[in-house]
Amino acid sequence: MSMIFFASVIRVRDGLPLSASTDHEQNVSVQETKKYLKALSRKLEQLPDRCTLKRGPHSVNFISSLGVSYMMLCSESYPNVLAFCFLDELQKEFITTYEMSRINTAVRPYSFIEFDSFIQKTKQRYNNPRSLSTRMNLADMQTEIRLRPPYQVSLQELGLENGHRKNPEYKGIVPHQRLEPLTLTGIVSFLLSLLCAGLNLIRGVHAIESLLQNDGEDYSCVIAFFLGTAACVYQCYLFAYSTSWRNMKSFLAFGLICLCNMYLHELRHLWQLLFHVTVGAFSTLQIRLRQPESKSPDYNV
Repeated sequence: MSMIFFASVIRVRDGLPLSASTDHEQNVSVQETKKYLKALSRKLEQLPDRCTLKRGPHSVNFISSLGVSYMMLCSESYPNVLAFCFLDELQKEFITTYEMSRINTAVRPYSFIEFDSFIQKTKQRYNNPRSLSTRMNLADMQTEIRLRPPYQVSLQELGLENGHRKNPEYKGIVPHQRLEPLTLTGIVSFLLSLLCAGLNLIRGVHAIESLLQNDGEDYSCVIAFFLGTAACVYQCYLFAYSTSWRNMKSFLAFGLICLCNMYLHELRHLWQLLFHVTVGAFSTLQIRLRQPESKSPDYNV
């Protein structure tokens, strides 16, 4: 029997499920095929905007647009033109119902679960093609599919072999997690850290020039300036990327900034010292506040 079993809406950049149909299909084969949607959701950024995956008696089709992917699971005999018209309707309704800012900043899975009501109504219509009145749209989609057929995804592209995920090689390094969205104060702290790094670098270069002109001068101040530069740049790196022991590293970088400015107290005014230390403390706080995005256990579809 040709029909649509399941549909979902996924954010492309990280595979976060935004909405999905809530019906519970008891067919074991359908439940097994649903697992392929998880593998696909992890690869959306690497795949074309219109794809099909054939798996036994079922097909998985999806389209992606504006950073959102619309996926559906149907029987293999379900007409392609109806499948992609169904996905096209989901896409048009979703992008007109929800603002992109909400979609891009969503953190919790299924933040738009209320969209399921539209998915269900549309699914019922497309499971009874005689009730469809969009004959013109069907003809347009048929022409589009003929001119640009959907890309056929293979199991190997998903890292699957004979329907099972291949064991990834152990690399000893945990991949970077996505950090929470940038804030205005975070951007300000990043720019101020870069400014402090630039000031330390300029003073360090001038200190080297002074050493070359006056033999016997103490070169330790040059080291202090360059260590301060490195600490500020490293704080910028910690703010931008997620690494292991990130908070501890930020405190160590701040400690190095304080030590360097204590050593250079004779070469700087009090206000200059306060500025560098305050920026270091401010950047450390922003690193602490910008944590990796949390993922719920049901993060994938």
